[in-house]
Amino acid sequence: MPIISCMQDTLSRDARLALDLALTIRHDGNGGVADDLADPAGLTAWVHAHPDTVPYAAHYVADGADLAAVRELRAAVRALFARSVRPGAPSSADAARLPPAREAVERLNAAAARTATVPVLHWADGVEPAVQQRPVDGEADLTAALARAAIAFLAGPDRQRLRACHAPRCVRYFLREHPRQEWCKPSCGNRARVARHHERHRRAA
Repeated sequence: MPIISCMQDTLSRDARLALDLALTIRHDGNGGVADDLADPAGLTAWVHAHPDTVPYAAHYVADGADLAAVRELRAAVRALFARSVRPGAPSSADAARLPPAREAVERLNAAAARTATVPVLHWADGVEPAVQQRPVDGEADLTAALARAAIAFLAGPDRQRLRACHAPRCVRYFLREHPRQEWCKPSCGNRARVARHHERHRRAA
């Protein structure tokens, strides 16, 4: 499920991809947590929804090994997201079962190293030259592509805006768009204000 943000178009591809991977764990609408990567079909659908993830995304079909590798990588990303939002609390969806930050960094680096790349120069008429990292074998390993996007995001300026939404029933991470933003979207803000109102009245009763 893509991130929900009015600033989505201004985010880097890496930031969008890293956040979207983390947000495959989400509130299910009924008080629980849903996992969009619960099976290979879910991973296949997610990759197809992200055609820029890997060069062969349109033809990608996940298997059990792919699923296990991406889920392990996602746990590492979410562990580092949890570290990034300190001293604030992390998402409540899986905070108790995430790997330690050091192990998460090792997982991320190991995944990123799975596919070697070479720089390829592109320089069309009328535009500035640009460099693209192309996999040596022509096909990027999915977990390597996701890990590299996560590394670029975590080492980039957007990480400073990363927050966990603590509105009732929400388990999302989001990028804060202004200094006073507390929730990932307006509906979460409304639920949080209603919950605070009821709590004040309960205490006053």
